[in-house]
Amino acid sequence: MIKINKITVDDVRFPTSEDLTGSDAIHSDPDYSAAYVTIYTSESNLKGYGMAFTIGKGNDIVAECVKHFFPLFIGLSLDEVEKNIGKLWYDCVDHSQLRWLGPEKGVVHMATAAIFNALWDLIAKKNNKPLWRYVIDQEPDQIMNWLVFKYIEDTLSKDEAYNFLVESQKYKSERINNILQEGYPSYTTAAGWIGYSNDKIVELCKRYTAMGWKHFKVKVGTNIDEDVKRLEIIRNTIGNECSIMVDVNQQWSIDQAIKHINAYKKFDLLFVEEPTSPDDVIGFKKIKDVVGNIKLATGEACESRIMFKQFFELQALDVCQIDSCRLGSINEIVTILLMANKFNIPVFPHAGGVGLCEYVQHLCMIDYVLVTGKKDDKLVEYADSLHEHFVYPCKVNNGNYMPPLDSGYSIEMKSDSVKTFLFPDGEYWSKKKA
Repeated sequence: MIKINKITVDDVRFPTSEDLTGSDAIHSDPDYSAAYVTIYTSESNLKGYGMAFTIGKGNDIVAECVKHFFPLFIGLSLDEVEKNIGKLWYDCVDHSQLRWLGPEKGVVHMATAAIFNALWDLIAKKNNKPLWRYVIDQEPDQIMNWLVFKYIEDTLSKDEAYNFLVESQKYKSERINNILQEGYPSYTTAAGWIGYSNDKIVELCKRYTAMGWKHFKVKVGTNIDEDVKRLEIIRNTIGNECSIMVDVNQQWSIDQAIKHINAYKKFDLLFVEEPTSPDDVIGFKKIKDVVGNIKLATGEACESRIMFKQFFELQALDVCQIDSCRLGSINEIVTILLMANKFNIPVFPHAGGVGLCEYVQHLCMIDYVLVTGKKDDKLVEYADSLHEHFVYPCKVNNGNYMPPLDSGYSIEMKSDSVKTFLFPDGEYWSKKKA
C-alpha cells in the first residue's frame, strides 16, 4: 500500500520584473512566483507536485499557510486519498481554525489549491494518466463525489450536475478523438504587456500571427489616449481578421469603465476583462447594461464558486475566467464548469504567469469532453513565459493547446530551476543580494 510520508513547500520566484513580462495597469513589476508543493510517497519514484501562483512578495505567506495542512495528509494511503478526495477537500476549507482566515478566499484558499493540485497530480500519476484523461474517464457517480455544492445548490442542484455529466457520456469518444487531433484554441497575452514599447508590441504581434495566433489580448487602463493609440497600432498590425480583447486589471471606477469602453468600441473588441473590482458584481452589471454589446470578462481574481454564482445569477458577466491556483483545485473548478454550462456562459481559463498554462491545458480538455462539447466560441489564455522550467511544458500548435499525454497535472519543475530560483537563498537570488 502506497502512503504519503512527507510533504514540502518551496518559495520559488522568477525575476520577470526585469523585462516587465506580466506588467499591467496596477501590477507594474511582477516577479512570477510559485508556492511549490511536493508530496513524497513510500514509492520513491511516485511524487505529486502542485503550486499556487503569486507575483512576488507574499509568496512566502502562501507557502507558510500550506504547511498547516500537512498533518491532514501525511500517513494517508493513496487509495484513501483517491476515494475520499471530496471529503478531504472539506476538511481543509472547513478547518475549524484556518477557516477564519477565509473562508474559502485569500491566502488560505490559495494554499488549499496548492496542496490539492499536488494531490490530483499524484492521483493521476497513480493511475498512469494525464489528469484531464483521468477525470473524464470516471463515471458520473464518481465525479459527483468530488464536486462542491455547498452554498450553490440553489443555483446548480446535484441532479442538474449529474444529468449534465450523464448526457456528456454519449459523446465522450467523439470529443476525445477531436481534441487529440485538433487541440483547443487559445489567445495570447504575450504581445500586450503594459510595460512593453509600441515597437516591441508590433514585433511580437507579427511573430505570434506568423505562429498561428488570431486572438490578442492587450493590457490597458492607465491613459485613455495612450490606450487608443496602442489599440490602433495593434489593429493595424494584425488586421481585421484577428480579434482583440483588453484587460484592465481592476483599474477603473464604474463611470471610468463606461467612458473607456465606449472609446474602444471602434476596435470591435472580443471582450473587456476586469474593468473594475473583481468583487463588485453590481458594478459589473451596471457597466454591462450601459455598454451594450461589449462583452465583460472576469474570474482570475474570483476566489470561489460562490462569487461565480452571483455573477451568473445576476447576468453580470459574459465570459468566465477560472483560475487554477485561486479556486480550490479540480473539486471546485469542475463544479464551476458545470454551473457556467447551465447559464450558457463560455469559460476562458486564465493562464500565463508561471505554470498556469500547464494547468489550464487540462481544464479546457475537461470542459470540452466532460461538459460542453464546444470550443469554436471559446479560447484559453496563453503566454509564452517560463515554460522552459517545467519537465512537461504545455505544447501549442498553430495557436491551439494540444492535449498533454504524460501522466499527472504537468506542473513538475526541473530540479535545477527550483534550486536556482528558490527564494531567498537560491543561486539567482543569492547573487542578487551580494
